[in-house]
Amino acid sequence: MAEEAKWYVVHTYSGYENKVKANIEKSVENRGIQDMIQSVEVPLEDVVEKKDDGTEKVVKRKVFPGYVVIKMIMNDESWFVVRNTRGVTGFVGPGSKPVPLSDDEVAKMGVEQKRMADIPFSAGDSVRLKSGPMEGFSGMIERIDAETRKIIIKVSMFGRETSVEVDSNQVESI
Repeated sequence: MAEEAKWYVVHTYSGYENKVKANIEKSVENRGIQDMIQSVEVPLEDVVEKKDDGTEKVVKRKVFPGYVVIKMIMNDESWFVVRNTRGVTGFVGPGSKPVPLSDDEVAKMGVEQKRMADIPFSAGDSVRLKSGPMEGFSGMIERIDAETRKIIIKVSMFGRETSVEVDSNQVESI
């Protein structure tokens, strides 16, 4: 896919951030559009709260209550899925036209930016499985999940194309 996923901000009803995150993730899974909507985050920060008895407790608090950030490839389908999720009031941008965040803004928001630099493969590469139950099989990389360090490979098995998920350290270039 030529288009690259960007981070967008969605406005939600206050207190519904985690519910919206869960609902979007469920919709993505049900529709099989993980390549379009790649990550849904509610930015959190650690805050020290003082109790009445003088003790201190570290709690996670939402950095931006009422907002969820989503890494997605913007198109009609992905927009529709997010926009029609219960609890979402709209995308942040002029005239409800979604505007992607810059890398700098994403870093400042506390959304972890995962780097794939240490995974020496990319989608479309031909690889061979060097360990695991599928050792010796060859295939083409469909998708790489930098967060979990998993690679989805399309392997030909018994005359059929089958998707296999493996760790990035289980494959080698052909």
